[in-house]
Amino acid sequence: MNDSELMVLPLVVRIERATPPERTDAMEAAATAVLSLLDDPGEWVAELHDWEVTGKIRKVVRRARGAEWRRAVALPGRTIEHRTAEVRVHPPVPLDAWPRDLARLQVSGTELTDTAEPGPATPPILWANPGLSMSAGKAMAQAGHAAQLAWWVSDAAERAAWRAAGLAVSVRTAAGDAFAEKIAAGLPVVRDAGFTELEPGSCTFVAEAPWLYGRVARS
Repeated sequence: MNDSELMVLPLVVRIERATPPERTDAMEAAATAVLSLLDDPGEWVAELHDWEVTGKIRKVVRRARGAEWRRAVALPGRTIEHRTAEVRVHPPVPLDAWPRDLARLQVSGTELTDTAEPGPATPPILWANPGLSMSAGKAMAQAGHAAQLAWWVSDAAERAAWRAAGLAVSVRTAAGDAFAEKIAAGLPVVRDAGFTELEPGSCTFVAEAPWLYGRVARS
């Protein structure tokens, strides 16, 4: 497969100078945005199919503010508002054929922080690897990957319950050896392709919910 055949899922996070979102809120919004598209692709069924059948679930997060954000919202897509964060997911596009108003947005250097400790986590929980350092944009994409893997291995009843809960997720950083233990428990784990920031094969996120244990081959 060459680059012209690759598809990518564009995500745009709104970052206004005076009111940037909390990092955790942005990651959770990105994951929920991905789930929203998977659950109900609407008019973008064909684009979603073409993206998924490549075997790659590449996502790119770009940032926008002001007029940039308004132009992004004017394009086909869906906006998820989650506490302090707004993330817009657009239908998958060929890697080399982004809409101009998305292609011109910045992708690197997206940095966000949490000004307060996130509240209690409720499943599904997407656990970040405590041993890796990722930009906010990278972490948002990886959280989206984890949510997608969890969705894929969930059955119809589990998806229905998740849908009834608003497709909500919690994103947290695992502590100590807990991350490796969750991988060993057969939970969905994201292994990075190594396009940006991380070494290929790096385990970035694990998705945990009561119904997800043992769903994938144990490492």
